[in-house]
Amino acid sequence: MLWLTKFVMRSLEFASRLLPARKPKHLLTGKRGELEAYLHLRSLGYTIVAANFRVPYDRGEIDLIGWDDGILCFIEVKTRTNVGLAPPVTAVDRSKRRHILSVARRYVRRIPGNRPPPCRFDIVSIILEGDDGKPQITVHKGAFSWDTDKPRNYWRRDFRDRHFWRRRR
Repeated sequence: MLWLTKFVMRSLEFASRLLPARKPKHLLTGKRGELEAYLHLRSLGYTIVAANFRVPYDRGEIDLIGWDDGILCFIEVKTRTNVGLAPPVTAVDRSKRRHILSVARRYVRRIPGNRPPPCRFDIVSIILEGDDGKPQITVHKGAFSWDTDKPRNYWRRDFRDRHFWRRRR
């Protein structure tokens, strides 16, 4: 039945390319990439439960949320039309991860129960114009974690330490 869904979705996407565009081209590229990621993840056995999830008063958005073998996955999709200098996964920088983590925390709070499920953050990078006409899709499982954005504990030297000054003289 997945083949029928793929056929219908790709046919509608092809038909929409023939109509005059009402949205900017980069938004249409992103939507096509999310569709390809959805279909690819479904074929890998993911159960997708939400798409383009947002919460009020937060700028972030999570492209896809799904389950993979009992793990709740928050999936960011990055799409490019051709191969450039850097892969699409490099576009998920620190501020983007911070927004994803913020929205994911709010999503997990909405899940009923007293213990949150195990979570993972995946990035799907898609290059639409592959060598054989098919998109190149790469899934990066566990690309970052909850504690990615925590400040590091740097070891700081106390310059009042007398051993430090003895060595310097």
